[in-house]
Amino acid sequence: MIDDLLLHAYREMCRIRTFETRLNDLFLEGVIAGTSHFCIGQEACAVGVCMGLEPDDVVFSNHRGHGHLLARGADPVRIMAEIFGKPHGYSGGRGGSQHVAVKEINFMGTHGITAGTIPLAVGAALHKRLQDEPGLGVVFFGEGATGEGIFHESLNMAAIWSLPVLFVCENNQYAMSTAHQDISPVPNASDRAAAYAMTAEITDGNDVAAVYEATSRLRKQLIAGDGPAFLELQTYRVSGHSRGDQCQYRSREEEAEWQGRDPVDRARAQLLGSGIWSNELETEFIGELDADAALAEKAARNP
Repeated sequence: MIDDLLLHAYREMCRIRTFETRLNDLFLEGVIAGTSHFCIGQEACAVGVCMGLEPDDVVFSNHRGHGHLLARGADPVRIMAEIFGKPHGYSGGRGGSQHVAVKEINFMGTHGITAGTIPLAVGAALHKRLQDEPGLGVVFFGEGATGEGIFHESLNMAAIWSLPVLFVCENNQYAMSTAHQDISPVPNASDRAAAYAMTAEITDGNDVAAVYEATSRLRKQLIAGDGPAFLELQTYRVSGHSRGDQCQYRSREEEAEWQGRDPVDRARAQLLGSGIWSNELETEFIGELDADAALAEKAARNP
């Protein structure tokens, strides 16, 4: 990834983290009722994949979808308004955190049901094939979704019809409080793709350049008719599964190890090393992000 692209990716990852950090504070303060699922620590997955896609690609998300929405180009003001239950939110305030769709950017929805959007992405790809329309069906899901029956049915259908679907598994190591190795007979989620004879890759999900390059490469294969494909992104869920989760099922040593691989920190270090970023620019940029988050919050709080 050239420096200009890395700078763009870094800014997008910071934007997502600032938004979600503030949103988490609002939930903890009791300003917003209910719960939410954050992608803090997984920002490189959302940004790297979405940078590698094109506008014609139809994107489906899951319950942990704020980062996907923002990386795809959604307005943080309207996302915040939706979570506040306000009518100027994307779903009129009726969808909340887990059910947001933005047709204008071909983002067809976050979803509260595990694996619920996987067959929808296959359906979108089938539609494109039958109507001779450009683009892919793309779906984000966690490694826990690979234990659902609809996951296997969807991969099988996509494979036998060679549909242009990119299955993106964000393997953040835990399905709620259960470690992946405790519920899977194979070490990697992408190992399951072999049963459906599809291309599968494992990529460092905390390296935004690697995610972007893998996505771009696989997209070219799918557009050429060599599909579907499975992209497993090895990452880590820094926050709990949802609000209030104290993560007592994992060690502080494990968390510290993954903190050393933080995607935002890694991108910042690369930019500082290249000379196109500085501590002065960082301070100015963080101020801009805080102001944007405050604006989104203010607009959402207003009637």
